[in-house]
Amino acid sequence: MPRNLTRAEIRTLYARLAEALPEPKTELEYDSPYTLVVAVALSAQATDVSVNKATGPLFEVADTPEKMVALGEEGLAEYIKTIGLWRNKAKNVLALSRKLIEEHGGKVPQSREGLMSLPGVGRKTADVVRNVAFGHPTIAVDTHIFRVSNRTGLARGKTADAVSDRLVKVTPAEFARDAHHWLILHGRYTCKARRPECWRCEISDICLFKDKTPEPPQKASPAGKAPRRKTAA
Repeated sequence: MPRNLTRAEIRTLYARLAEALPEPKTELEYDSPYTLVVAVALSAQATDVSVNKATGPLFEVADTPEKMVALGEEGLAEYIKTIGLWRNKAKNVLALSRKLIEEHGGKVPQSREGLMSLPGVGRKTADVVRNVAFGHPTIAVDTHIFRVSNRTGLARGKTADAVSDRLVKVTPAEFARDAHHWLILHGRYTCKARRPECWRCEISDICLFKDKTPEPPQKASPAGKAPRRKTAA
């Protein structure tokens, strides 16, 4: 049975991630709890870049539940059809918008239960919204955080919920607010799925991943030729 990181190692891990990125933020673009809910719902199995391209124009015309419902399914589809699974997502966005109007006065609830009662909103989406929009120390586990947590030994688990529960228990209080962002960005840009870039990782000496990848060899210049140098114009 592989061991987990010790509490001292976990504190060091977060401290180094915090030093490398003192003010981490979500890469999804939003300007209210409502637009965040919509953006996160649309981001399932899609990149943040593709979602931002769609929601930029969308939120200019529909940044409230009322405006989204007025836009209608066909109108919404015109903005999000470049995103994967857009048909089902359009239905969910309109359904959750109607429910917000009918049961919450158009306001996004802060509780996990309230958020998860909205169509298309699962635990991960709920935890992202609670953390990003309302400042709750929740840790939503996506594929990046699941990978980083298991690879490093920070919080091992066979399911996203198991990893999330473990992360909440082992993450020191002073790091809980931003842990979600540090871990997802680390997984997205350093601890990549196919080839983790261990040679430039801030926590490689703590990480329990056995198959660390070496730094790729530098490309040599063609024989007999010196590297090109830029000359002043």
